[in-house]
Amino acid sequence: MTSTETAGQQPGNSSASALTQDANDRDAAPQFVLPLVARIEKSDPPARTDALETAARAVLALLSDERSAGDGEWAAAVRDWQDARIRKVVRRARGAEWRRAGELPGITVTGARAEVRVFPPVPLDGWPKELARLQVSGTELDDPEPPGPPAADRPVLWLNPGLEMSAGKEMAQAGHAAQLAWWELSDTERSAWRAAGFPLSVRSAAAAEWETLTRSGLPVVHDAGFTEIAPGSCTVVADHPALRSALPPTG
Repeated sequence: MTSTETAGQQPGNSSASALTQDANDRDAAPQFVLPLVARIEKSDPPARTDALETAARAVLALLSDERSAGDGEWAAAVRDWQDARIRKVVRRARGAEWRRAGELPGITVTGARAEVRVFPPVPLDGWPKELARLQVSGTELDDPEPPGPPAADRPVLWLNPGLEMSAGKEMAQAGHAAQLAWWELSDTERSAWRAAGFPLSVRSAAAAEWETLTRSGLPVVHDAGFTEIAPGSCTVVADHPALRSALPPTG
């Protein structure tokens, strides 16, 4: 499922203009996409929340990998991708498809049962044939039981409770939110998160709390609206403890 992040926090008039200019600049840049492949076997699919959390951690694994920084072998592609819209496409694989995908350079991240492999960014129209043939559809997943409340000290990616999205779309959106949080953290905070294994939770926000979350100053994902939902829709708020503690007091 294709998804594109376009913004950060709720803008006022002046910041809205800056946001529009930034979006225009990103559109003018060469477009790259970050491929994510979820392993979804017919007989044993992962739970939905497990897949969302694993996809978000996969994005963080790539961003923090030494190959993505400095003169690393993926660094130029990552820079080009981040200079444009941070497009992500989630496809599904099973059996031999999954094994072939695993032979390409990338990182496989596992959850409780979910497996997601993330690959270095590729040009929008330049997918490796092993990935291009994989299906975008077929990523529908469910939670056998509702996920419990997130741990108090764990970053939470809060989904908009008023939007209906496929699991593939939500996986991409969770990846966007994790990336926005990563950009906002200090080097020390990033290192600590990475050392801990990127713990995080993905949950649907309470309807009564969603508007407050989007206006809190925490990073907010605004979707470009290419698929499933309207342009500019707020999809996820990234609530990292380090970012929340840095917010100015309210009231």
